[in-house]
Amino acid sequence: MTHDRLTLTISDLSGLHGAYMSFLRNGGLFVPTTTPFQLGDHVVIVLSLLDEPDTVTASGRVVWITPKGAQGHRETGVGVEFSEQDAALSHKIENYLGGSLTSSRQTHTL
Repeated sequence: MTHDRLTLTISDLSGLHGAYMSFLRNGGLFVPTTTPFQLGDHVVIVLSLLDEPDTVTASGRVVWITPKGAQGHRETGVGVEFSEQDAALSHKIENYLGGSLTSSRQTHTL
């Protein structure tokens, strides 16, 4: 099975809050892209996270699509739920976000 590769750089906590999809069972990230995907497509995310020196690679499946021209001027892209093997990445992200997970700030998805 081939996996499309997506690259995502998140350089600050605000960007991480906007991209993180805490409501997914294994957690996930919204990745801005204009590449067309279908729900269920398997992808690999190469993630540069904050000031960490090494990139993190996570696999998952597309569970959200924000099309070009979406209502509310939302960014075009896809939401990717982490695979069970990469669910630990959601714990790492939640540790970074701490209390802001319950914030009412808008995210890229909900």
